[in-house]
Amino acid sequence: MKQENELKYYEEVKDWNFDKFEIETQSLTKWDLYEELKEKTNQNSKILDLGTGGGEKVLTSFPQVKEILGTDFSKEMIKTANENLKKSGKKNITFRIMDNLKMDVPDCYYDVIVARNTVTDPKQIYKALRKEGYLLIRGVDKYDCWNLKLMYGKGQAFSDEKPISIIDYENVINAGFKDVELIPIHVREYFKSKELFIEFLKKVPIIDDFSELEESCKMHYNKDLDEELVEKYIKENTYNGKIRLLRRYYGIVAKK
Repeated sequence: MKQENELKYYEEVKDWNFDKFEIETQSLTKWDLYEELKEKTNQNSKILDLGTGGGEKVLTSFPQVKEILGTDFSKEMIKTANENLKKSGKKNITFRIMDNLKMDVPDCYYDVIVARNTVTDPKQIYKALRKEGYLLIRGVDKYDCWNLKLMYGKGQAFSDEKPISIIDYENVINAGFKDVELIPIHVREYFKSKELFIEFLKKVPIIDDFSELEESCKMHYNKDLDEELVEKYIKENTYNGKIRLLRRYYGIVAKK
């Protein structure tokens, strides 16, 4: 049920490009997924990117390697990714539809598997990695935009007892990975205008009431924002004329 509802949401979104929001980002954590990816690959590496969305990050931020496969379970996202790929002219990248929980890729094939803001099955990922290969995860944690969620009394993973970062961390260890690191990532994001901020909130599932847990059927996406609460948040979180969101992500690095 959760995955079906999530699929419907992403089919409607169709792309995951945030350039138009002109977000100014201030990272408070010295960890970057793409730097980590660069360090762990070379020109002969093969990368699998799970939850690739519209392929924007694969096309602009991934290193130059032998082969990259980007997958997503949304056909609309993959349609956007292939359109973006055609514009880029890159030949070492392929995009296709795949369910992360039913991976149909070769065993012991990839040097690095990347999962960004998506559900994963670490046991399947472990099988798909070559010996000494790496899993890199970057996700959105429970306490992301927590002051905004408290104001609304709901939001992504708001009622989950255990943060998804801990669940992922435990699942990766239990899958047999070694040298597993969990990195809390703290970021400040600034928006230049109320209009851009509201448009952003309507695009992303921050204050939508749903659980991150796969077994939970609680998932409700609501794009009708409470204007009074939005105004209150903006008033309390404007600094030098810009609206601030306190983001809480997490990274996981693990070796097979």
